[in-house]
Amino acid sequence: MSHDSWEEARQPADQRLVSYSIPAPDLSPDLFLQQAKGMERFFWQDARDNIIFAGFGSAANLFAWGEGRIASIQKQAKDLFATAVVLNNTHPLAAPRLFGGFSFREEYTPDNAWATFHPAHFILPHYQLVQQGDESWLSINALISADEKPQESVPILKEALTLRYEALQAASAVAALPAPPAKQTYPMSFSAWEGMVNGAIEAILDGTLKKVVLSRVSELRFAQQADVDSAMADLGEHYPDCYRFLFEPHPHHAFFGATPELLAKVEGNVIQTMALAGSIGRGKDGHEDDMLGSQLIDSPKDRHEHDLVVASILARLAPLTSQLEIAPQPGLYKLSNIQHLYSPVRGTLLQGDGILPIIKVLHPTPALGGAPRKKAMAFIREAESVPRGWYGAPVGWIDLNLDGAFAVGIRSAVAQEKRVWLYAGAGIVADSEPAKEWEETRLKFMPILNAFGL
Repeated sequence: MSHDSWEEARQPADQRLVSYSIPAPDLSPDLFLQQAKGMERFFWQDARDNIIFAGFGSAANLFAWGEGRIASIQKQAKDLFATAVVLNNTHPLAAPRLFGGFSFREEYTPDNAWATFHPAHFILPHYQLVQQGDESWLSINALISADEKPQESVPILKEALTLRYEALQAASAVAALPAPPAKQTYPMSFSAWEGMVNGAIEAILDGTLKKVVLSRVSELRFAQQADVDSAMADLGEHYPDCYRFLFEPHPHHAFFGATPELLAKVEGNVIQTMALAGSIGRGKDGHEDDMLGSQLIDSPKDRHEHDLVVASILARLAPLTSQLEIAPQPGLYKLSNIQHLYSPVRGTLLQGDGILPIIKVLHPTPALGGAPRKKAMAFIREAESVPRGWYGAPVGWIDLNLDGAFAVGIRSAVAQEKRVWLYAGAGIVADSEPAKEWEETRLKFMPILNAFGL
């Protein structure tokens, strides 16, 4: 039996999902996560929609492998939600959601850093918190026997949820400054990076590639367990305009970050995505910052890199949409330490089949893979000595309607007990310079490095 069919067979056909919710005013998502240490934990924050999802524990797991992994997760999610019963349908936001993501590559062999991560893994949390504006809901999700009447489970679910809410209300935050790492290393030397970038430029000049994104790694080793919670709090403070995420499928094994890049969001037949490519640093003052922004907009190299991403996204979405809207010129997406060329895209889907068919079409965009896609992915596989794992891959959530939102897992790291691996990449085109691309990756390491006090 294949991995995919084995996992689908694991989802019990004789069980159904039930969910029960209560209002949860004044409950802190950060405290909610902190109290869940030692369990599976999940977090998503979208500042644009002013929404936070958090969860812990596991009511159901979905896995998949290989080329059919996205379609397999789509089927499993559809089956899970098809018979789901929301017992007190108090608010659509409170409905159950799957959290998870995919590895960067289909042919995924995890190294030590990604030992507990699968090519596709989604978890339905046992407890789930959602906040949007003044609304706040706490939910409990559970599987019951298919022949059991859902209403009969209300008393036990209500009691468990009320007790959990009271415990969370009574808990107090533990203030802690993250201990700096005992050791920081960069496995790739500049000379190795230079050779890899020059090899990519040769492939572009001979017509094999138009663009390829290359990445490198930094490793942090701590004397004690890496403090992911403090790092997440720091990212929230300094990168409020990013998509902040945490996927921790096993205790103390977490993929987390604050990414500026939305891969796609689908609600009904409305799709949103973006092209984000081309980078430069921030200025020391407003005048220098404006100069750098203008320099980025006027840069032929960066505009070419950005235009490749725009063209690819529009070409991939055109067969699936009745209309697509994009600004004729890119704007600037300014973060605290870097700014990017940015083109938001909005469209109307011909069919509202949920988020995952869109993820399958878009991932990886040239912003993280390259162009042409297959040749760029083959070049990355041969050139990079460290597997990407889930770096640069889709991470997000899926709701009852199979709609959802996924970000691109950049400005990110994976933590495993006392070790943390950071990833950063740069888009290589014909007129790229190895030293400048090295500096760009240095800037992209900074959010996570700063979050750990470096």
